[in-house]
Amino acid sequence: MKTLKGPGIFLSQFIGPQAPFNTLEGLAQWAAALGYNALQIPCNQPAIFDLSQAAASQTYCDEVAGMLAEHGLVISELSTHLEGQLVAVHPAHDVAFDNFAPPAVRGNSARRTQWATQRVRDAAAASQKLGLRAHATFSGSLAWPYVYPWPPHNPQLLSEAFAELARRWRPILDCFDEHGVDLCYEIHPGEDLHDGVTFERFLAAVNDHPRASILFDPSHLHLQHIDYAQFIDIYHARIKAFHVKDAEYLPNGRSGVYGGYQRWIDRAGRFRSPGDGQIDFKTIFSKLAQYDYGGWAVLEWECCLKDAATGAREGAEFIRQHIIPVADRAFDDFAAQQSDDALVRAQLGLAQGGER
Repeated sequence: MKTLKGPGIFLSQFIGPQAPFNTLEGLAQWAAALGYNALQIPCNQPAIFDLSQAAASQTYCDEVAGMLAEHGLVISELSTHLEGQLVAVHPAHDVAFDNFAPPAVRGNSARRTQWATQRVRDAAAASQKLGLRAHATFSGSLAWPYVYPWPPHNPQLLSEAFAELARRWRPILDCFDEHGVDLCYEIHPGEDLHDGVTFERFLAAVNDHPRASILFDPSHLHLQHIDYAQFIDIYHARIKAFHVKDAEYLPNGRSGVYGGYQRWIDRAGRFRSPGDGQIDFKTIFSKLAQYDYGGWAVLEWECCLKDAATGAREGAEFIRQHIIPVADRAFDDFAAQQSDDALVRAQLGLAQGGER
């Protein structure tokens, strides 16, 4: 059995223009001082981490890893959430997502998709050079505008949406396989892979690709009223990354799951810092230990009430307290007895010849 690793922290919500949050070394010093052991690094901030250079240069990767090691840190995973989103964008979302891409490809969906695909492939090469085993991303969405449709579902439309999603991702999955890295899709509303059923549909479309994996974030399942503990029971073999993020759902008479276009603080379902919401992390960490999850537990701070500095400071200790050092032997080993066939049959009251 394996003890999962942690605590790690996802840097996206903390990168900013002021020191120490404007350089990777500054972020490393800050995170290490808070007690973190690993960083999950986004690939959309060249001033923090240059993905193009990392994909091409082992020397650059060694320098990054060496600098982090000086602060007692490693990389848990790289993240291409924004780039993965751009692999598949429905035209209804073109304008909103264009800013995730460089100016040269904005306004041209085909070129934007090509650019995003190459960036995710670069992350596979960079991950291998860094010695990483998993990578975090989004699936993108072609079918999401039809998630609760009127007129009713068009089966052919949804079949083609997932077939196209598979056509775009299958070569990328093959690339990750060549580099020995699992590609972990965060199961997330707004993405075509937003629950177990949609993940299964995608998995079937890519012929159960061995690198098609899951980034497990219970907050997104809880707000959809999905049993996130049973989700682990069902999909544990595919869970290769883990975001520690809390959430709460507070039923009321005015709005529900879809949020009513309100601010996060006013929604029935909202994200909270770990320990402040309704997620049963004791059960989650227990199940991950039971199923031999050997990856990282990574804080993703998104809270509508608590400030980021407090959430980051508390998050490291919260994760550390929940990690279960797995046993190296059964608790009742002391009472075990050595037996052979004759003793076992005698204990059952059976004669050697099979008769009583």
